[in-house]
Amino acid sequence: MRTICSKVMSINSEIARSLHDMAELYAVKGDFFRSRAFMLASRRVESLGEDLGKIREKEGLTSIPSVGKGIAAVIEELLQTGESKELEDLKESLPYGLLDLMKLEGVGPKTALRLRNEFGVTSVEELEAVLRDGKLVELKGFGPKAQENLLNSVRDYRSRQDRFLLGAILPVVDSVLLYMSRCEEIVQIDVAGSTRRRKETVGDLDLVAASTKPEEAVEWFVSMKGVGRIVSRGTTRSTIVMSPNLQVDLRVVEPEAYGAAFLYLTGSKEHNVKLRTIAIKKGYKLNEYGLFKRKTNQKIAGTTEEDIYSALSMSWIEPELREDRGELDAAIERRLPVLVTIEEIQGDLHVHSEWSDGSASIEEIMNKAKAMGLKYTAICDHSKSLGIARGLDEARLKKQVDEIGKINNKTEGFTVLRGIECDIRSDGDLDLPDAVLKDLDFVVASIHSGFKAEEKQLTARMINAIHNDYVSAIGHPTGRIIQRRNPYALDLDRVFEAAADAGVMMEINAFPDRLDLDDENSRAAKEHGVRICIGTDAHSLGHMDFLPLGVYVARRGWLRGTDVVNTLSAKEITEL
Repeated sequence: MRTICSKVMSINSEIARSLHDMAELYAVKGDFFRSRAFMLASRRVESLGEDLGKIREKEGLTSIPSVGKGIAAVIEELLQTGESKELEDLKESLPYGLLDLMKLEGVGPKTALRLRNEFGVTSVEELEAVLRDGKLVELKGFGPKAQENLLNSVRDYRSRQDRFLLGAILPVVDSVLLYMSRCEEIVQIDVAGSTRRRKETVGDLDLVAASTKPEEAVEWFVSMKGVGRIVSRGTTRSTIVMSPNLQVDLRVVEPEAYGAAFLYLTGSKEHNVKLRTIAIKKGYKLNEYGLFKRKTNQKIAGTTEEDIYSALSMSWIEPELREDRGELDAAIERRLPVLVTIEEIQGDLHVHSEWSDGSASIEEIMNKAKAMGLKYTAICDHSKSLGIARGLDEARLKKQVDEIGKINNKTEGFTVLRGIECDIRSDGDLDLPDAVLKDLDFVVASIHSGFKAEEKQLTARMINAIHNDYVSAIGHPTGRIIQRRNPYALDLDRVFEAAADAGVMMEINAFPDRLDLDDENSRAAKEHGVRICIGTDAHSLGHMDFLPLGVYVARRGWLRGTDVVNTLSAKEITEL
């Protein structure tokens, strides 16, 4: 199974982002017709599974739904030059700094314009000063809570500026490791740090290489294509910067010290500190060169991580668990979980098709899933409340169910599950009747609006949906979008208790900027007795390659194969 799609994701995402910016700018200017047109086009481009340039060559840009001649011309200019005159003109026509303010969570076009007009705010820094002076409460509609939320948005904005989504970094890792592995002087090389631990965002890349000729390994490293700047170059340590502003550090060690360096540079810092403390209590010292007896300095282990953990009388610990969340005690007591693996996953339980806002047909999705080695997938298109996504009403859903039946009748060895991503309305009811839902195989219920409601209201809303007899799972349960939107307020303990009682699953949404539930909440859900399902929320064939990202979250959440329903067969899924 491939890790994730890369090039298509980056090119299409960049252009989708530009179209999204234009939609917001037109909204500021009050041109809501053009704003909606650009927003729809942005969603379509983001969901494409094929490079825009190839689509342009084969079928033309106007073959993309929601892309007319005008927007096609904008995309063409972006493809050719990387810029859009229309976008630049829009930016210049608006007050300076408005776009920067709109990067903050909770600051839409109207709020940004209001802050600019009332306080002369043209930057995040100026807004922060206004907030710290407490002036915002002078503005009608803004109270202490709104001021606190905006301060939190400013802090979040600063913390995410130099971090990258794991889903965007892994393709870079693959290409860098492929290049470095071609160096004859390198015996062994891998990525360490937060990337190896599969954290949801990554600050920089840490590479560890074993070589008896470190100078040659370093020379190979700094000569890599795509190096924008060489920060430092030594005999054993070097640092480069690759586009877009990604720092990559290389540490070269003797083969006999590779395991110790790999362990040390993988982290986390908290894990390493506690591990060194354990070593000291046993009469050893542990560093990046190996495990040594303190009295004699005799080296005990260091070639492999396994040797070091074993010498300290504990099981080897999977990298995803190394966050000082009880894994060291569990390793000593030999009770570490056998984590779920990608190979155990039999299906994807959340995929969108061209019936709503996806770009692929059901048969294309099936063929893609089969090529990935999967045995089933659940087609979960949006329901009717989500009009912007062409959500399905009862009549269209029935037609889709009939089509899925025909596909399954002529297919062997693979099952397309009849599903829906049903919108949870403000009162907690679903926007399709039970008479329709009862005939489906897999119902994902999701909140897509009203994120700013109070915790009590949102919790009751979700619990009401959980109590529906036909809901299989809650989709992207906390609603967060990494680096863009914080989770909405939920009493997750109450939600998990209700889900456990009702036998409703919680989803790990594998889309790179969601990964929701996150690792800690996934573990908490399991401890409440809730089963987990993984869905890519794919809107294109390429998005289906995100499935491993959901597995990484499950692994960081200490989940076993038995905790994740995707390890079951299609028949077992329908019987849950």
